[in-house]
Amino acid sequence: MIDFLTLLQVLDSSLRLATPLLLVCLAGLFSERAGIFDIGLEGKLLAAAFVSAAFAAITGSVWMGLLAGIFASILLSLLHGLASITLRGDQIISGVAINFLAAGLTVVAAQDLFGQGGRTPPLKSGGRFEPLSFPWASSSKEMSEAGPLMQLYSELLSGHSLLVYVALLTVPLSWFVLYKTRFGLRLRAVGENPAAVDTAGISVVGLRYAAVVIGGILCGIAGAYIATSLQANFTKDMSAGRGFIALAALIFAKWRPWYALAACLLFGFFFAVDNRFQNILLPAWSLSCILGVISIALLSYVWRKDYLDKVVLGGLALGVAVIAFMVVNSVWTTGITSQVKIPVVFIQSLPYVLTVVVLAGFVGRAIPPKAGGQPYVKER
Repeated sequence: MIDFLTLLQVLDSSLRLATPLLLVCLAGLFSERAGIFDIGLEGKLLAAAFVSAAFAAITGSVWMGLLAGIFASILLSLLHGLASITLRGDQIISGVAINFLAAGLTVVAAQDLFGQGGRTPPLKSGGRFEPLSFPWASSSKEMSEAGPLMQLYSELLSGHSLLVYVALLTVPLSWFVLYKTRFGLRLRAVGENPAAVDTAGISVVGLRYAAVVIGGILCGIAGAYIATSLQANFTKDMSAGRGFIALAALIFAKWRPWYALAACLLFGFFFAVDNRFQNILLPAWSLSCILGVISIALLSYVWRKDYLDKVVLGGLALGVAVIAFMVVNSVWTTGITSQVKIPVVFIQSLPYVLTVVVLAGFVGRAIPPKAGGQPYVKER
């Protein structure tokens, strides 16, 4: 049975791990609301993580690292804008190219600068963001003896780095900018009907560049957070697919800031479960029931779908049902109440399984901006 303090620790970890996802998700939100699909979020996140860690290691200042990471991310955003807005190229191809560029250059540059196998040196205290303790918060040694409210205050609200609180503040700020300002109204209009915005004498190109630059700033902060707060150095491919997961969260959130917060916290929770619970034991009957429900839900979902969906997802449902049968069969001699260990690989795959579930459309139909992915050609 999980006690209250353990639950708070899991939620605390969820918030930490959701922070880069939230920042990158909001970056994609601004970009896609303006009609620019940005598959290159992963590359910008990775580049910002490397540059921020490298500058923090060289200068010994975490603030220099943060500014450098933001600058690197903005440069890649402008490159994406040049390819997809000015040159009217394919936005997907441009984003994929940025991902490949960042994945290769970060390792080569890290090896050339530091000679540590594509890593940067561990950051010292001045080169990383330290946790901020709120007044009267209990220390970790005193936590078990504190009351529930003090545990909530000390464990969940206090003890995060500055960038965690910055990320949380970007949610209401993004909502206000998008829905309560003239700039936000125009930005959303560009993603829906750029011709109407152009007819009103407003620069479509300027608004779209503004959107990708805002996305670059947010990705830069997220990359700096990963390298100088969540970890204390840069390692190869340390973004670990967070850019793509953030895109899934954006679709899950239906391009809305508050929904994005909830979606990213959900993904962060799965990452936290992966980190904390490596050996989960469940009664065989409960595990088989869960798998059975999943199998039935899959079959119900594909009942009115086309033939390909029925084959692929129906096959997946059949596979889940077979696993449920194997679980029951494995404990048939010892009893259905016997404990079954959940494989670690399954726990580690939860965030990525959720990503596939979201992209497959299980959370309902998500309608992107109408002009998304389409270069704007001004009529003469």
